[in-house]
Amino acid sequence: MGSLSGIIQRPLVAAAAVIAASVSADVSEKFSSIRSLVRGSESAASVSASVQDERSLWVSQISASKLADLSFVSRIRFPVPNVDFLAPNPSCNLAPSVTSLSALRSVYQSAELAKASKPVTFTIGASLVVPDVSYRWHLPETSAIDLSGSSSCASEKNRTVVVLLGWLGSKQKHLKKYADWYTARGYHVITFTLPMNEIMSYQVGGKAEKNIDSLVNHLADWLDEEQQKNLVFHTFSNTGWLTYGAILEKFQKQDSSLMQRVKGCIVDSAPVAAADPTVWASGFSAALLKKNSVATKGSASSSCELNVGTQINFSEPTPAATETALLLVLEKFFAVILNLPKVNRRLTNVVDTLSSEQPRCPQLYIYSSADRVIPAGQVESFIVEQRKAGHEVRACNFISSPHVDHFRSNPELYTAELNHFMENSVLACCNHSS
Repeated sequence: MGSLSGIIQRPLVAAAAVIAASVSADVSEKFSSIRSLVRGSESAASVSASVQDERSLWVSQISASKLADLSFVSRIRFPVPNVDFLAPNPSCNLAPSVTSLSALRSVYQSAELAKASKPVTFTIGASLVVPDVSYRWHLPETSAIDLSGSSSCASEKNRTVVVLLGWLGSKQKHLKKYADWYTARGYHVITFTLPMNEIMSYQVGGKAEKNIDSLVNHLADWLDEEQQKNLVFHTFSNTGWLTYGAILEKFQKQDSSLMQRVKGCIVDSAPVAAADPTVWASGFSAALLKKNSVATKGSASSSCELNVGTQINFSEPTPAATETALLLVLEKFFAVILNLPKVNRRLTNVVDTLSSEQPRCPQLYIYSSADRVIPAGQVESFIVEQRKAGHEVRACNFISSPHVDHFRSNPELYTAELNHFMENSVLACCNHSS
């Protein structure tokens, strides 16, 4: 299948024209950018250039105290700029692996940072940026690392990397608050996003899948070099969930033993396991309209319902005429696209992996009856099937929060669910030591 840019151009431009006639200049500006995205190679080249400029960074100082447990990076071969590292203080109680210049240079290799005109200081809580791909590595906070090794819970967290797989239209900045929560508790984190232009111009084996391949190879190198290291996946919406399925599929083909290193999966605002044009149209409409979409509106109450299948009724707000028009166009578009043989076959393979070949690890589903993109009933049906298949499943219906907005709507409940799942289901030793 060729690029979808040409196919998607006319219906989206038509929808954009409708919207431009009746909404604010802010929305018109957003759709102007979308039209320029799908129109052709000129804007694609300029976007590529701006992205390249943004990613062009280099580091002059690296805090050694956070880098004690990253020996795996010696397997990742990237060019290292000529940087004079500060020698660590002999009085610091650091592991031997971070007290030598060569070790620090190896750690720097993992960041794959290119030179730029202005140096940037890398400090605690910052991210290692990998150019030309869509992921970043976030190191655990120093206060959460147990260098003495006396805490088995802290040690196990430091042997775990949480992979955050973003929703449609998400950017690295949107995943930062989730990454910060994990790193503050001693976990390594990788944040992965697929830019909208890669989704809009999707083709089987294209750039989006190459970025996933790059992430899979990075994770495989880390797991291969560092024994007793494990993965936990935290996915957002159907885009993140399907990305997780593609990663599992590649793990199986590359080395089936990698599946055993997956110790937990958190699914936020997903899944819908069928190629439903209505769901895809709602997702793209929400990503394009952002705060102007009815999908971002929740209900008045806020609580959590742990019983799957509970009937909850809401008086849903009616979308504006412009959003209704866009949804109609997108539904017709995806009714065609999702039935194209190559696309349908690819989606079917990924969903089959997620339905019947997931790792034997605990699963946590966070969803909402007020979600206007992913129907709660679809999520609950999938949960039932996973339990029938013998998986350990925990689920929490946030009832009133909008799509992928549960953390912001109720941060106390959201983080309590994450903490309970990680320490009681994923990291058993943390439960025993508490």
